[in-house]
Amino acid sequence: MIPFIDLNAQQQRIRADIDRRISAVLDHGRYIMGPEIDELEAQLAGRAGAKYAISCSSGTDALILGLLGLELKPGQGVIVPSFTFAASAEAIAVLGAIPVFAEVSQLSFNLDADRLDQAFDAAQQAGIEVVGIMAVGLFGQPADMDALAAQAEDRGVWLLDDAAQSFGANWRGRMVGSLADVTATSFFPAKPLGCYGDGGALFTDDDRIAEIAKSCRVHGQGRDKYENERIGMTGRMDTIQAAILLSKLTIFDDELEARQKVADRYSDLLSDLPITCPSLCDGASSSWAQYVVTLNEGYDRAELQSRLADSDIPTAIYYPRPMHTQPPYLRYPRPADSLAVTEQLADSVLALPMHPYLGEGEQDKVCSALRHCLR
Repeated sequence: MIPFIDLNAQQQRIRADIDRRISAVLDHGRYIMGPEIDELEAQLAGRAGAKYAISCSSGTDALILGLLGLELKPGQGVIVPSFTFAASAEAIAVLGAIPVFAEVSQLSFNLDADRLDQAFDAAQQAGIEVVGIMAVGLFGQPADMDALAAQAEDRGVWLLDDAAQSFGANWRGRMVGSLADVTATSFFPAKPLGCYGDGGALFTDDDRIAEIAKSCRVHGQGRDKYENERIGMTGRMDTIQAAILLSKLTIFDDELEARQKVADRYSDLLSDLPITCPSLCDGASSSWAQYVVTLNEGYDRAELQSRLADSDIPTAIYYPRPMHTQPPYLRYPRPADSLAVTEQLADSVLALPMHPYLGEGEQDKVCSALRHCLR
C-alpha cells in the first residue's frame, strides 16, 4: 500500500535531531511553556512576517483564541465557507456566535469574494450583525486575501485567515500569517508542518488581540496564574511538541519545494483524464496539504475508490458533506439560492496520496491505476 501521507520517511530523515531536542526537554523538565516555546514562537513569527506568533494546543484552539482576541460576542455573525472542515464553523458556534455560510470558487475551493454579498444578505434577512469574515486556505492555497481584505475594509469588519492547511504558502509575495487581522494554523501530524500530537498557533500584528489571546490561553490569566482577568481556557502547547516542530522547521522549505514538484508532476500526468486538477491563482503558492482532483460528471466516486484500493492506492474525500448540511449547522444562515458549487464539489472531489517523499515510481503507480479505472 502506498502511504497516503508518509510521516515515517520524514521521521527517518530527522530522527537524530528530534531525539536530541526531546532529550533536552527531558533534561530541563519544563514540560509546559518551556524555553522551546519561546524559540518556536520567534521562528514562526519571523517566517510569517507577523509581530506575534502565539502557540497553542490545536488548530481549533487557535481559531477560538483568535476569535476571543477579536472580541467576538454571542449572537454576532461571521461569514465562513461551508466547504471546509468542521473546526472553521465550530469555533464560531462554540462561542455563541453565528456562522453564516458562503459560497466557494470552483477553481480554488476557497471563498468566492464575488459572492460574499449573498451571505451578507442572508445574515441581514435573519437580523444578524456580521462582524467578521473567516477565509480558509483549503488544501494549501490561500484564499484571495486582497479581495477579501478590501471587502472587509469596505464593510467595517475584520478578516481572519483559517490557515490550518495553508501555512507555508504565500499570496502575492506575502506569507500566510500576515494576510489578515488574525491567522490561525494547525500542527496536527498530517499537516505540512505537523507535530506528533495536537498543536497550533495564531498570528497577529495587533497588541490587543495578542494580549487577549495569550491571557485566554491560560485561563484568562492576568499578572500571575491566580489572577484572572477574563474567562479563558487551557490552550497551551506542550514543550515537547514545540521541540518537534523546531526540528521539522529545519527541513520545511525543502519539503514545500518537494510538495510543489509532486503537484506539478501529478498535473502533467493526469492532464488528459476526465478530471480537473487543482490550479493556483495568479501570484499564489500552495503548501499542498492535499492534492485534490474533481471527477467529471457521471463517474461513480465510491466505485472508483474501491477499485483504486484494490490496487493498493489509498484515497480520501475532503469533504463529503458541506457544513450547512450537517445536523448541528442546519439552523444557521446561508444564501437563499443554496450553495451549488459547494455541493457539487462535495460530490466530486477525490484526494490522492500527497507528501514530500512520494517517489516517482509510486506516483506513476497512482496515475496508472487512476487512468485504468477511468477508462
